[in-house]
Amino acid sequence: MVSVITGLEQLLYQSTYKSLKDLRIGLVTNHTSVTKELKFGIDELLKENFKIKKIFSPEHGFRGNNRAGDKLADEIDERTGLPVYSLYGDTKRPTADMVKGLDALIFDIQDIGVRFYTYIYTMAYCMEAAKEHNLQFIVLDRANPITGVKVEGNILDENFQSFVGLYPIPLRHGMTVGELAQMFNEHFQIGCSLKVISLKNWERSYWFDETKLPWVMPSPNSTSLEMATLYPGTCLFEGTNLSEGRGTTKPFEIVGASWINGYEWAKRLNQLSLPGVIFRETFFTPYTSKYQGELCQGVQVHVTDREVVKPVEVGIAMIAEAKQLYPNEFQWFEAVPGRFFIDLLMGTNEFRKIIDEQKSIEQWLAKENSKLESFKAIREKYLLY
Repeated sequence: MVSVITGLEQLLYQSTYKSLKDLRIGLVTNHTSVTKELKFGIDELLKENFKIKKIFSPEHGFRGNNRAGDKLADEIDERTGLPVYSLYGDTKRPTADMVKGLDALIFDIQDIGVRFYTYIYTMAYCMEAAKEHNLQFIVLDRANPITGVKVEGNILDENFQSFVGLYPIPLRHGMTVGELAQMFNEHFQIGCSLKVISLKNWERSYWFDETKLPWVMPSPNSTSLEMATLYPGTCLFEGTNLSEGRGTTKPFEIVGASWINGYEWAKRLNQLSLPGVIFRETFFTPYTSKYQGELCQGVQVHVTDREVVKPVEVGIAMIAEAKQLYPNEFQWFEAVPGRFFIDLLMGTNEFRKIIDEQKSIEQWLAKENSKLESFKAIREKYLLY
């Protein structure tokens, strides 16, 4: 198996792209922009005489030093001296002043393969700005770490659009950022001047550990491929009053609360015989986030076969069982009064209502799964690999 070559490395080392050195570039990027030797993308681009004039940073910041949800201010990068414009602060879209004097925006950020990861919407908003201000938009493609073949979960209802779900795509979409950019641009009609610099040697069936590329945490709690495998489902706990494991060494693998009986919950979950996972009772004390400093019980989700596990269904089953076991303690998190964060994560309020009314979640899943074939047919046109 040969090493996968990223879009960044293609741009840096292939003579095909030398003409791009004439462009005045705004780089939409963060700490995940590295070569396989772990050299930072912007350093290498400047070394190769690309005219990087401005930096645009997503959630978590240019150098990955901010927590989830923290608003970020503009700054001057100490190392390069370049202005860094925050796209996760007072605005999530590049303004006219921000892009003034540029010829192109280049996007290089490692995604994690789920609908509610905000980097892909930073990309979409930057594409809209490129369209509005007549800039080229160039995506340096990177691998989907949880493969490009597995598609799972419900399709977002456009009544629940937000920055954790902007387009009607499944929760686990099975696409690279370059492929998503093509879909956003044509199918969802952004219409910018788009170029994708593709991966080399990547196959859709590859998990990230088969790419021979180094894992750089895409966000502070994206600790490993094991976490990423479960994240499409366990991230749903962000919409509840259970800890999703932030502040532990196994975020999104450990889930629980101070009022959970881990043995009882694990037993109920294992009785479901969900494919590819085993649940083990565990105790943990988060050092930050929910239940900071409190002893919690819960479960650790162990993946026994990543090829058959369906993480969205795992997360849904965990929520359903927790609600049944602890109806008085379990609560949904309100992002704003009357607006539940789980509805934004799921892209619908149907899921929350079904759980609250203890109706058949299997029927709802079957209905939503039946919609995936139409999405796959649309998706096919934009696949690069």
